[in-house]
Amino acid sequence: MRLLFLAGLRPHTGNAVTAERIRDHLEAAGHVCILQDAFDFESSSEIANLISAENVEAALALHLYRAGRLLLGHRIPFGIIFGGTDLNEDVNQREKHTVMGKVLEEARFAVAFTESMKEMAQMQWPHAKTKIYVQSQGITTIPNAAFDWNTFLQHSGIHRSADTLRVFLLICGLRQVKDPLYLVDAFSEWHQEEPSVYLVIVGPEVDPVFTREVKAKVGRSAGVRLRAEMPRGDLHAAVKSCFAVVNSSVSEGMSAAILEAMDLEVPVLARNIPGNAAVVRHGATGLLFSDPQGSYLMVGTPAAMLQA
Repeated sequence: MRLLFLAGLRPHTGNAVTAERIRDHLEAAGHVCILQDAFDFESSSEIANLISAENVEAALALHLYRAGRLLLGHRIPFGIIFGGTDLNEDVNQREKHTVMGKVLEEARFAVAFTESMKEMAQMQWPHAKTKIYVQSQGITTIPNAAFDWNTFLQHSGIHRSADTLRVFLLICGLRQVKDPLYLVDAFSEWHQEEPSVYLVIVGPEVDPVFTREVKAKVGRSAGVRLRAEMPRGDLHAAVKSCFAVVNSSVSEGMSAAILEAMDLEVPVLARNIPGNAAVVRHGATGLLFSDPQGSYLMVGTPAAMLQA
C-alpha cells in the first residue's frame, strides 16, 4: 500500500523521531510510506495534488490539528495519532477544537499513546469514542560508542573532573510548552550549595523569541548550561553518561526523552503532569515533582531512589 504520512518534522524533535520510527516500521511491513513535513503545506489543495501525484491509497497523520486538518475532504481513508499539544494545548482554542472534531469524524481510527490521552480525547469528542485505541510509543536507543563525555562537558563550559560531577540533562526543543526555565533558578541555587551539580539543557531552537529568553536566563544562572541539538547517537551516549534526565514540560503526550532514558537505565525526574505520570511510577521507575522546591529533586534525593 502507498501511504502518505504527515507529521511535524522539525529536526531533533520528539515528533520527528516518532514519525521516522513509525515510517521505518511501515516500510519494514512492506508498505511504501511517503513521509512529509506538515509545516510544508498551507492547504488541503496542496495535499490533494500530492495524493494524486504519488498515487496515495491511504494516509496517516501525527498530531490531530497540525497534520490531521490537512487530510480533511480527501477521498482516501486515514488514521491519526495524537501528539500531545493537540490534546493539551490546541483543544483550548475553539476554532482548533472544532477542526479537530471534524478530523476525528472523518478518520477511520485514532491512536493515543496512553489511557489518559484516550480519556481526554473521548471527553472532548464523544462521537469518536469507538475509534480511539491505545498503543504505547516504542523507542530505540543507539548510543555512539565513540562519544567523549569529557569533551561534551568542556564544550558545555564545565571544566571539572567527570568523576566528581552530577550532571542533569533536560532534553527539549526551546518552546514554552517544554518550559525549560522552570527549574533553572532551583538548579542554580543548588549548584551554589553543591558545585558538583549542573543542569544542561539540550535541544533545538524551535521558537526564536522564546530562545532569546532562554539564552538570557541561562547566561545569568550559575550551574546551568545550554547546548544545541545533537545527533541521536551522541545524545543517547550523553544520556547514558549523565546523572539523571529531567523533564519539566507543561504538557506531554509521551516523552521520548523519558522513554529513552529508561531504556538506557538512567534515572528520570519528571514534572508531575498526566503525560509523565502515565510513564513514570513515582519512587519505582523515577521521581515525579510538582514544583521546583517541593520535591526530592532539589534537596536530599536518596541515591537508592535515583537508581531504582
